[in-house]
Amino acid sequence: MENKKEVITILGAGSWGTALAMVLADNGHEVRLWSNSEEQVKEINEQRTNKKYLPQVIIPELITAYASLRDALENIHTVVLAVPTKAIREVAGKMRQVLKASILLTHVSKGIEPDTLMRISEMIKEEMPPELLEDVVVLSGPSHAEEVSLRHPTTVTVTSENMAAAEKIQDLFINHNFRVYTNPDIIGVEIGGALKNIIALAAGITDGLGYGDNAKAALMTRGLTEIARLGTKMGANPLTFAGLAGIGDLIVTCTSVHSRNWRAGNMLGKGKPLEEVLNSMGMVVEGVRTTKAAYQLAQKYDVKMPIANALYDVLFNGKNAREAADVLMSRGKTHEMEDLVNIIDEHHD
Repeated sequence: MENKKEVITILGAGSWGTALAMVLADNGHEVRLWSNSEEQVKEINEQRTNKKYLPQVIIPELITAYASLRDALENIHTVVLAVPTKAIREVAGKMRQVLKASILLTHVSKGIEPDTLMRISEMIKEEMPPELLEDVVVLSGPSHAEEVSLRHPTTVTVTSENMAAAEKIQDLFINHNFRVYTNPDIIGVEIGGALKNIIALAAGITDGLGYGDNAKAALMTRGLTEIARLGTKMGANPLTFAGLAGIGDLIVTCTSVHSRNWRAGNMLGKGKPLEEVLNSMGMVVEGVRTTKAAYQLAQKYDVKMPIANALYDVLFNGKNAREAADVLMSRGKTHEMEDLVNIIDEHHD
């Protein structure tokens, strides 16, 4: 598929921002990769490496790193925001100060803000005036940066309230290794991407406890039901959770050593305290913050989320991980089909 070549800015030179820059460069686009670390900018531009985040790759020549946000955004129309959820507002605020014209903004982060309970696209719209924001697109799905940067086959989904904008981003990114689908359900895609990190933390805990594959399969399946239950209450289409942003992302995040959330959970299951786990990771573990938001959302929408609640107790109330897992396994009798029917009914109401 022949695309018009563009200059595109990616804000955030972590593993995911760098991997996506490589996809765009493979498609012939010139990429400006912004980082707030002068040292990292120098390494990328002079050595063509980003060793802290993607030690195995050589950065293509079409990618240039920038330390100045103003320079990175000058005369740019298409921007990809690849920073952790907790930095979204800060970076959006800085963009607001330097942008001179409206942009098409794609975010690739997965999380929900505690307390405000906003999805990332909502946070961006709150921080940026409409005259600077043409549209917001979300790119999500089962995608480890480590594998994308090695050009392993990967499939993701893009969504927006304006599907023409989503299709534009689809065209920029799609290639032989990186397949991009569209999905009109922005709520479902953002909720699926955010909440699967919670289930991955829990899956890591059960693995750390040595509970095996049966327990993990049960946890993932019941976890998906929780995600769909809450997502549907919030206005998502339940079918989204059977797709790439739901079950697809859940599988990859719960079963891979590349998954920060799984690795963090695994250490928790082995008895390490949360602070030690987070300090040893070196990268953001989105699921910890999102667990707090999910706990609040479950209360707000009056939705049963036993796995999210149990994880909240482990992370924030000091509950023993083994005890929390045992409580989940000894819950009262329930009917599986009833749950699924309720989700579908909720969608049709």
